Amino acid sequence: MICPFCRHDDSRVVDSRPAEEGTLIRRRRECTSCSRRFTTSETSVLLIIKRSGATEPFSREKVIAGVRKACQGRPINDDDFALLAQRVEEALRADGQAEVEAHEVGMAILAPLRELDEVAYLRYASVYRNFTSLEDFEGEIALLRAAPSRSNQQETAAPAVAANNAQQ
Repeated sequence: MICPFCRHDDSRVVDSRPAEEGTLIRRRRECTSCSRRFTTSETSVLLIIKRSGATEPFSREKVIAGVRKACQGRPINDDDFALLAQRVEEALRADGQAEVEAHEVGMAILAPLRELDEVAYLRYASVYRNFTSLEDFEGEIALLRAAPSRSNQQETAAPAVAANNAQQ
């Protein structure tokens, strides 16, 4: 690392700390020539490979914009969108790859969106998976019914627990 004071090209790390929920590392450095200290910030870049072959940095805002369309008219707030985008980014980074196909981003959106809102999930899946017939929708709805999401299980369990408590 080049010293910003004397332009010497060697420094040593004195201290490292994670910042911004672990997505950034702040390093305190000391120049081996002039002994002055300075701070650097390091982030890992997650690149998305688009269908055209071009690459661009991952953007939570783009995830939110795409999901927001599927959630139009649904009872979902901005915090839910932010959490979903965070979960998508975490899932993609968990694979440990620096470059991810755009298709994988769409696939990573499906699971957290299903937990958030099944109607929005169905809307998003219909566009993302390119549904072409009523049978495609029926098949996806059958899968939703066969394996309810965690949020749907909690919603159906709550009235049953309340009814059970009322009987006792």
